[in-house]
Amino acid sequence: MKEELRWGVAHIYSSYNNTIIHLTDITGTETIAKASGGMVVKAHRLESSPTAAMNAAKIVATIAKDKGINAVHIRIRAPGGHDGPHSPGPGAQAAIRTLSRSGLRIGVIEDVTTSPADGNRRSHGKRGRRV
Repeated sequence: MKEELRWGVAHIYSSYNNTIIHLTDITGTETIAKASGGMVVKAHRLESSPTAAMNAAKIVATIAKDKGINAVHIRIRAPGGHDGPHSPGPGAQAAIRTLSRSGLRIGVIEDVTTSPADGNRRSHGKRGRRV
């Protein structure tokens, strides 16, 4: 007999400083589990590493299975905006891979990074950031 899928949404925020994985129900209103790279490593410089993201994803996956969720849609977000990088940090790929290897079915993977709608002026003055 086919197993019935109970869906959740994994919101993965991956910057160059940290990776945060937040699992909600399908509507996105109720938090089921959350973990970050900073929760699983001791040194601040390791928070954004793929290893920390893998360990955080394992924590989220075990809590999800305990609560009865066996399939997730994934929403990846980078810092974005008008000053941040629009590409996710190094932990995003590792987190997705770990979620799928832990037995959760993966549905839609989408990028929800914010992009500016011509709001504020960028920082660093008229001639940009001189390095």
